Amino acid sequence: MPRQVLAGIDIGGTKIALGLAGLDAQLLSLSRLPTQIELGPDRIMQAALDQLEQMTQEIDAQIAAIGVCCGGPLDRRKGLILSPPNLPGWDEFPIMNVVNERFGVPALLDNDANAAALGELHYGAGRGLQDLMYMTISTGIGGGLIVRGEVVHGVADAAGEVGHMTVQPDGPLCGCGSRGCLEVLCSGTAIARRARERLSSGNVHSSMNGKNITAKVVAEAARDGDILAREVWDETVYYLAIGIGAVISILAPEVVILGGGVSLAGDQLLKPLTEQVKSRSKLLPADKINILQAALAGDSGVYGTLFLAQRAAALS
Repeated sequence: MPRQVLAGIDIGGTKIALGLAGLDAQLLSLSRLPTQIELGPDRIMQAALDQLEQMTQEIDAQIAAIGVCCGGPLDRRKGLILSPPNLPGWDEFPIMNVVNERFGVPALLDNDANAAALGELHYGAGRGLQDLMYMTISTGIGGGLIVRGEVVHGVADAAGEVGHMTVQPDGPLCGCGSRGCLEVLCSGTAIARRARERLSSGNVHSSMNGKNITAKVVAEAARDGDILAREVWDETVYYLAIGIGAVISILAPEVVILGGGVSLAGDQLLKPLTEQVKSRSKLLPADKINILQAALAGDSGVYGTLFLAQRAAALS
């Protein structure tokens, strides 16, 4: 008789990650496939579900429950993905109906940052803790808030959106319509944009001239002593410290976990950021302020979906 397993699906704008785990949520296998946006949501999902089915056949398993995550906005209760910016054409896409029609098992949906927070809580840098804030610093900035071991969703599932905290009231316009949000100043996209703006503003000498500017290029140039890159990087740390300091003052989490591409800078980001946050957060003992890099890197979300699957099985 086939063994019962949990399945996880993490839908992103560039890739879809798939995972299988035992009923104890211990990982059995991971797989990835590119998100070919031009195919549209139905064909993309059918390809993903085909691959998930193949994964179960390879280990002679049967899916008992499924967890799904995707970038927001989405409607968890109706099982809809609602026009996420990185998935054009996914307008009110009934993701959970599609999953249910194929497998007919209990399933839960959540946004990608919440799933990543759950992944780090149960499998990664947050193991053994109860209260944490997860932040992904990538194309945008998203967040997932865990209190007493549970995701806080808030009204309209809007809790944890740290990327849209105002840290510079008269700052640049953000895609959300507000000004000076953490995302428009500190995301990977914003870091690259700010560096390009400075390079184009005049006769500036920089090792980045002529390069395809990305946040990684800025971080590397700053590490090598490039003055312009260091200015951009130091400003990024400054605004991140304002935002994370506010999170710590309000929530006093046991740890703030940073994921996403910008977090891969490691100590180049974490050391000055931690120092600045500690200098701002005077009401919490300095030894209680912990900022860590995500342990699961780009797989935090799919690990979180396996926990969602375990929860779906328990609720059925």
